[in-house]
Amino acid sequence: MKRGPKAPPTATVLPPLTAGTPSGRFQEFCARHLRHVKGEWAGQPILLAPWQREDIIEPLFNTVRPDGLRRYRTCYVEIPRKQGKSTLASALALFLLYADGEPGADIVSAAADRAQAAIVFDAARQMVEADPVLSALTQVYRRELVVPSTGSSYKVISSEAYSKHGLHLSAAIVDELHAHESRDLLDVLQTSTGARRQPLMFIITTAGFDRTSVCWQEHEHAEKVRAGVIDDPTYLPVVYGATTDDDWTSAETWARANPSLGTTIKQDYLEQECRRAKELPAYENAFKRLHLNIWTENETRWLPMDKWDACRAAVDPEALRGRRCFIGVDLSSTKDLSALVAIFPDDEGGYDVLADFWLPQHMLTDRVKRHGVFNAWASSGHLQLTEGNVIDHGVIERRIREYGERYQVERIGIDPWNATQMLAKLQADGLPAMPIAQTLGSLTAATKALEAIVLEGHLRHGGHPILRWCAANVTVEQDHNENIKPSKKKSSERIDGVSALVNALAVALPVVSLNSVYEGRGVLAF
Repeated sequence: MKRGPKAPPTATVLPPLTAGTPSGRFQEFCARHLRHVKGEWAGQPILLAPWQREDIIEPLFNTVRPDGLRRYRTCYVEIPRKQGKSTLASALALFLLYADGEPGADIVSAAADRAQAAIVFDAARQMVEADPVLSALTQVYRRELVVPSTGSSYKVISSEAYSKHGLHLSAAIVDELHAHESRDLLDVLQTSTGARRQPLMFIITTAGFDRTSVCWQEHEHAEKVRAGVIDDPTYLPVVYGATTDDDWTSAETWARANPSLGTTIKQDYLEQECRRAKELPAYENAFKRLHLNIWTENETRWLPMDKWDACRAAVDPEALRGRRCFIGVDLSSTKDLSALVAIFPDDEGGYDVLADFWLPQHMLTDRVKRHGVFNAWASSGHLQLTEGNVIDHGVIERRIREYGERYQVERIGIDPWNATQMLAKLQADGLPAMPIAQTLGSLTAATKALEAIVLEGHLRHGGHPILRWCAANVTVEQDHNENIKPSKKKSSERIDGVSALVNALAVALPVVSLNSVYEGRGVLAF
C-alpha cells in the first residue's frame, strides 16, 4: 500500500526556462533546480561534464525531425562505473517530468530488480525534496513523484514484464541492462511508448559478460549504428570503453575509457583496483568490465576463451571408431539443457571431444527470448529438441547405447541427481555407468585436468558452439585447500556441457595418463 505524500503541492507552474535551445534549457533546469545528493559534491548544482553535454544531451535534445519533434527515441549509454551516468539519468527523468511539455507525462525507472531501479529514482526524489520550487509542485511518495497540475508522474517499477502491459509511457529509464535475464521488460517498455509524440528510452549500463543476453544484442546494435552498418536514425549510441587489444594496465587506456576521470572517478582509485586485479586473477575480468567497459567472458576468469578457441580443431566421428571412449552426462533440470560429452584420449596426451545437447521442445521459446542463438543451434543440429515440456531421458539413454555400439566405451560418468533410473537401467544392461558425486572431492582432479588440457592445447572440440557457450559461462568454486569444481550456482548461465566434460574426465583419469605438462608442474595458479 502506497503511503501518503510527505507534503501536498503548493504551486502549479514551473518558472519558465529561458535558454535558446532544448539542450540549453535542460542544462538551465539542472543548474537552477537540481543538486547533487551524495559524495563530495552534495548540495552543489548539477553541471554537465563535457562528454555528457556533447555526446548525449546536445544531440538528444537538439536533433529534431522536420515536424520539430525529437528524432532520437532510444539513447543507449554503455560506460564504465562511476562516470555519473545515474545522476544524469535522474536529472533527465526530472526534466522530462517537469519541463518537456508532454501532457500527462508518465515516466518509469526500471531495472532487473526493484532495488536497482530505485537507485536512479531515489536520487531524483531527494533532488526534488531539496528544491523548494519542485517540491511545491509535487506529491512525493516513497516510490513515486506526482505532479497534479500536469497529470504527470515518475515511478519505480519491478522487473516482472507480464504486469507492465497497459502502460502509456512517455519515457523510461532502464538501468544496468547487462543484469536483465531476458528482453521481456525492455520490449514491453518500448511498445508502451507507441502513442506518445516523442517518447524516450534512456538505457544506461556497464558492459556484461553474457554474449547471448539482451544487453549484448543492444551493444551489437549500438556498435553497428555507430559504424554506419545499420541505418537507425532514432537510435543514439554512446559507448565508452577499451578494447580487448588495449593494455588494461595502462593509464592511457583508463583515460580513454573513463571520460569523467579526475572528477567522479580518481586516478589513484583505478591504480588501486588495477593492482588488486594483477594480484588476484579472479578480479581481472571484473576490473576490465566495470572500469574499462570491456565485454568479458565471465565475471571471474577460469578458462581463457582464447585458449579454448585455439582447441577448435575439427573432430571426425568416423575416425574415432575403435578408440577408447569415456562419457560424461549432465542431466540438469528436466525442463532445461542436458548434455552428453564423450572424450577419446590419444597416445600423446590429447583428447578428442564429441558433444550432444538436448532441450525440451516446449522450452525453446523461453530460451530464445533469453538467448536468441538457441534457434540457430536447433536449426544447425547442435541442439536436439525432445518432445514435450520435460526432457526425455530415453532419448539420452539411446544416444549412450549408440556410442557403446560405435566406440570402445570404457566408463560412463553421470551426475546422479535426477538420474537414478537411468543409472540403474544402464548398469542392468551391463554398460559401465557410475555416479559421479558433484563435490569438490570428486571433481577437483578432473577440473584441474581440464584446465591444464585446454591451456596446453591438448583438447580438440571442433568449435561446438554450445560447448563453447558453456565454457564461457563457467565460474569455479574453491575451498581453502585449493580444491575446485565448476559451480552452477555462481556461473553466469548454463554450464551443462562443461559439467559433462568434467564428469567424463573424472572417470577417465583413474585409467588414462595425462602425459602432459600437467603431470610435471601441476595446474596454473588461479
